[in-house]
Amino acid sequence: MARFLVTGGAGYVGSHTVLALVERGDDVVVVDNLSQGHRAAVPPGVELIVEDLANTRRVNEIFAGWRFDGVVHFAARSLVGESMREPLMYLAENVSNTLRVAEAAIKSGCMRFVLSSTAALFGMPDRIPIDEESRLHPLSPYGESKLMAERGLEWAQKVHGLHWSALRYFNAAGADPQGRLGEDHDPETHLIPLAINAALGLGPELTVFGDSYDTVDGTAVRDYVHVTDLADAHCRILDRLATGQGGCYNVGNGTGYSVRQVIDAVERVSGRKVPHRIGPPRPGDPPVLVASNERLRRDTGWSPRYESLDDIVRTAWAWRSAHPHGFEEAAAQRETPLPQAV
Repeated sequence: MARFLVTGGAGYVGSHTVLALVERGDDVVVVDNLSQGHRAAVPPGVELIVEDLANTRRVNEIFAGWRFDGVVHFAARSLVGESMREPLMYLAENVSNTLRVAEAAIKSGCMRFVLSSTAALFGMPDRIPIDEESRLHPLSPYGESKLMAERGLEWAQKVHGLHWSALRYFNAAGADPQGRLGEDHDPETHLIPLAINAALGLGPELTVFGDSYDTVDGTAVRDYVHVTDLADAHCRILDRLATGQGGCYNVGNGTGYSVRQVIDAVERVSGRKVPHRIGPPRPGDPPVLVASNERLRRDTGWSPRYESLDDIVRTAWAWRSAHPHGFEEAAAQRETPLPQAV
């Protein structure tokens, strides 16, 4: 049995990855400041330390308190719009926290590190589908912060021998098929939950940003990858790193769906209309973002189990309709105190 540290493990993708690790028999410790995550999203029996990664002393104590076989680093600020208003905060927090955790890991002898990265690194892509050799040209401080973090980890590999990978995923979507976990952001910025909230009357009407793109129906096209498929990719990459093989990987379904197609899928699955209006396009929004997942498939044997948009939406709808107030309704789990060094 391996033991992994998951930072940001109370968040959306983080909690689903923690669940996947636990279900395959691994021991997991979660560190999360709960600024975006939820205590109730941490699976039962998993150690939760409520702490901010800016606290260098506590980060070092955590690595002294456990012997970890690897780190999965999700904890980060991740809103593109917010990063355009607060660029220095994004660069400072996302980069410094990543490198602070990596440095503590290396000092403790933990030499496997998986970074939750983003398709925002590619900006306006130079080709579709986007593969790992596509030009890296972030158009936001958020994307830039992830690129800087990747470069820092590359130097950690060259100098210290750290085995690392970055998973650059596209639009995470859906929920645990058994209904144990789901998506609960405040504010919510993702299309599928926004459309579901509009259909349920839990939020305002959906705004469609632009309908005159050169796409199948004029609305922007994106690649939606199910969150449990993302979790599976993280598990496979951790195993690959154990052999000393790292690298950067794009994670997506490899198929694009337009905003109108997403709305149609929510209406089919829910049997309800999605109130929406057409707004102006957002500056810098690419018409199409679709991933090539061929490298991940080839190197790890990964393949998405949820390729159908309706299947992805169905799991998201099931969780949200059962939890209209999100994790507020779930029983809070106690905070686990920091143990003595072993």
